[in-house]
Amino acid sequence: MTKSLEVLQQVFGFEDFRSLQKKIINSIISGEDNFVLMPTGGGKSLCYQIPSLVREGVGIIVSPLISLMQDQVQALKANGVSAAFYNSSLNEEDSRAILSKLHNNALDLLYIAPERLMSGSFLARLEGIDISLFAIDEAHCVSQWGHDFRAAYLGLGKLRELFPDIPIIALTATADKQTRQDVINNLNIRKAHVNVASFDRPNISYTIVEKQKPFNQLAEFLKSRKNAHGIIYCLSRKRVEELATKLEKHGYNARPYHAGLSTQQRSSNQKAFQQDDVNIIVATVAFGMGIDKPNVRFVVHYDLPKNIEAYYQETGRAGRDGLASDALILYGLQDRVVISRLIENNEDEKQKRIELHKLSCMIDLAEASTCRRRVLLNYFNESLDGECGNCDVCLNPPETYNAIVHAQKALSCVYRVNQSFGINYIIDILHGKDNARIKSLAHEKLSTYGIGADTTREEWHSIFRQLIHLGYLEQDIANYSILKLTSRAKSILRADETLMLAKARIKVSGGGSSKSKGLAASTVNYDKDLFEKLRLLRKTLAKKAGIPPFMIFSDASLIEIAATLPGTEAEFLSVNGVGQKKLTSYGRIFIEAIREHQECVIA
Repeated sequence: MTKSLEVLQQVFGFEDFRSLQKKIINSIISGEDNFVLMPTGGGKSLCYQIPSLVREGVGIIVSPLISLMQDQVQALKANGVSAAFYNSSLNEEDSRAILSKLHNNALDLLYIAPERLMSGSFLARLEGIDISLFAIDEAHCVSQWGHDFRAAYLGLGKLRELFPDIPIIALTATADKQTRQDVINNLNIRKAHVNVASFDRPNISYTIVEKQKPFNQLAEFLKSRKNAHGIIYCLSRKRVEELATKLEKHGYNARPYHAGLSTQQRSSNQKAFQQDDVNIIVATVAFGMGIDKPNVRFVVHYDLPKNIEAYYQETGRAGRDGLASDALILYGLQDRVVISRLIENNEDEKQKRIELHKLSCMIDLAEASTCRRRVLLNYFNESLDGECGNCDVCLNPPETYNAIVHAQKALSCVYRVNQSFGINYIIDILHGKDNARIKSLAHEKLSTYGIGADTTREEWHSIFRQLIHLGYLEQDIANYSILKLTSRAKSILRADETLMLAKARIKVSGGGSSKSKGLAASTVNYDKDLFEKLRLLRKTLAKKAGIPPFMIFSDASLIEIAATLPGTEAEFLSVNGVGQKKLTSYGRIFIEAIREHQECVIA
């Protein structure tokens, strides 16, 4: 690992590896396949970038979007790495130049779309190329269970057969158990090491409120974030246009982004956001995959997301630099109707069933009366000990009660139907419904039939949601979401413990918490005037170089510079995010700016 650590420090400017990175990088360098599940901003890219620089040959990186490839390559070049992308955006001359570099072993990394990689002509080119690894980015696209399934990704399963000795690494930020296994199977990397990092993003504060006069709620949320950078997601193109226009009329620097705009408009608006010339992008889900902009301080969903995977990935675009950030959902019942109708239009019955289940889980999160973070992490099979203290439920707790009797009724009913039915049917039994299905199965004879008639259907849904979130029940996604008891359920059925559940939560108007955890600027002792001067210097240099400001230094790096006041090149190099190339390019300029600022303060 000596060489890897050297690359990490000298090229990327980080002192040490994050959790799991060292293990994954070492495994890839040794020639082993790996599946990596790591949250947005968790350092996935380094898991293939560093092995590509250490191993002999070029790393072939499969990426789904042209804009994503361009951003990654631009950032690598800023660190002095020989990287390129090969896609339809290149003209004939540029394409030939890239292929020439590939054949002359002059590239460390090459980004390419799955369709182009798996074409017969390109695969033939690779026969004489020294390849260090194949990296499949956004690997959830391989799985039908994934939230962004792409048929073109399925062909990547042939890579293991065509290149049996080249390590393959599949990476994604969002995948439940079914998606993970599906990715591994479809890519034929069944011996891959499976690496699952924590999904927890403690610097993001989660808030979900009932939608009531949504623009007023949004305006209230934005009031204290006038100069912050953020993304607002809407379900429809029409709403994107209307909301962006309305925000601009109210004095916000906002631009729209959706697939109905021209390529030039989309590119111009995205570039303006990347360059810090625009504060807010109002967009459909067409915007954002692979956006590396680290200083996004908030993500708002003006409408309910379709599934938790998409929600997690989209909120993960906030706070990539570790600074305090916010995620807000404005949730209305009409959102559920609109999304359900969209899903029903799908003619693939299996895909429809999967998407409806995922929508149901998203609604469970939106209507949860327990810690949002616990619900979110539980969906990805990760538990959180205790409440997070950084979501709306934790910051404004609902009233609770001893729900042991309700829980016993619920769990007992699940048990007595042989753990073979879903939530709605179980509630029908508890309510003593007189319907043909119950009679045909003789379930009106169960001891649990009708014992929950004094509790409303909405209350039962809340109880079942909480029992699932707390780990007493689980839903079998692959089998029509039937409920099953977990080992923890025994303690409830035996009344070995007291179970406190939340009563129906009183919805509040407005949204957004400013109490986010993480590397909050307010918790770091740094020179704020110097920080602002360095931001302006960074923006000037970025415009001159034609790159986004964050590709020079992140806000987190600038805060560290403004706190430590490095006066020599050695001190400047010790700042996180400053590698040898950036020291050479910008060190002297920033050190001089620090010196001038200090002289002004003294004077």
